[in-house]
Amino acid sequence: MAIGSEQESQENQPAQRDRGSNQSGLRAYNERLVLSVVRRHGGLPRAGIARSTGLSAQTVSVIMRGLERDGLLVRGTPTRGRVGQPSVPMFLAADGAYSIGLKIGRRSADLALVDFLGRVRMQLHEIYSFPEPECILDFAGGRIEDLLAVLPSEGRDRVAGIGIATPFELWSWADAVGAPRERTEAWRGVDLADSLRERVPYPVFSQNDATAACGAELVFGRGAGHPDFVYFFIGSFVGGGVVLNSAVYTGRTGNAGALGSMPVPSPNGHAHQLIEEASIFVLEGMVRECGIDPSPLWLAPTDWSALGEPLQQWIGRAAKSLAHAIVASCSVIDFPTAIIDGGFPVDVRARIVEATSKAMTRLDLQGIQPPQVYQGEVGANARVIGAASLPFFARYLLDREVLFKDA
Repeated sequence: MAIGSEQESQENQPAQRDRGSNQSGLRAYNERLVLSVVRRHGGLPRAGIARSTGLSAQTVSVIMRGLERDGLLVRGTPTRGRVGQPSVPMFLAADGAYSIGLKIGRRSADLALVDFLGRVRMQLHEIYSFPEPECILDFAGGRIEDLLAVLPSEGRDRVAGIGIATPFELWSWADAVGAPRERTEAWRGVDLADSLRERVPYPVFSQNDATAACGAELVFGRGAGHPDFVYFFIGSFVGGGVVLNSAVYTGRTGNAGALGSMPVPSPNGHAHQLIEEASIFVLEGMVRECGIDPSPLWLAPTDWSALGEPLQQWIGRAAKSLAHAIVASCSVIDFPTAIIDGGFPVDVRARIVEATSKAMTRLDLQGIQPPQVYQGEVGANARVIGAASLPFFARYLLDREVLFKDA
């Protein structure tokens, strides 16, 4: 959507990112701006939208009527103040738009239909020994109709597209997943988004899985109350993201927030990357060494109690490394908040956050104000929900280039 040099000038000034224009030629941009402000605040009346965007009350009224007519905004319950007419808050309409998210994992893939509020309407799960391109494409392209079957006929016209959350360099997973190297090498040179576009009638977007999870936490989790935070998502391989001024910061090359690569102390005293200490594949190895069946790691997303003592040992090990990574992050950027989430049961997440907070108190924090460590609110589905966010930003909201990048 070309909106002229005035918008380009505004985008180059981050402090002015949420200011609109009253010129009719920028109406499409202003519509995105209004939807983005309403999303961020969870519901606003006309006066609040005008204050937040810098648009005139008349322009906001016109835009609101159009978005309501298009089914993207809905009216809330009027609230009466001391004087004047009742104030009517406007909210995003859950059924105003839908999106499909595809998450590719080490042992499984998920395909989910998500509404405009980030709620999963239907989800499909595929388990495999290791991911292969054709397997993933068959799952995604062949099961989309099953997802769309839950929508009324008019709802299909509101599907904004498909987003993919995929780990970096899938071909390098051979040893970790126990797959023949020639099978994982099939990923090298594969453009999954382009391949999927040939099979589906929707726009397709792609992003690193941990970055997508961070975006989901920003948009649908704690983001409204925490404009700056460092984010860790513990999956088969731990990763993360950086949020500054309510936008995911990916950096010049996209490596910002590659927290899995951060050096941390290992149990033997040598420096390892965080990925070697706080990833679920490390837990899997510990479980196998104790003769315990590791299948609950991918078959029982709500109950890992059968993993016993290895789970407790891994939580302590991961927490020490996460504490180092959080403190190191805060020595570069003064984050007030650190958020930890992952593909595990909620009780495991709570134990990791508690152990990490305690581990931070045992570190030398001189010269650093430690952040508050919180549990993520999106949970194990953060990657697939973050993937589904990509088409929403591409079509309806602002910050597509700041928050996510197209494939």
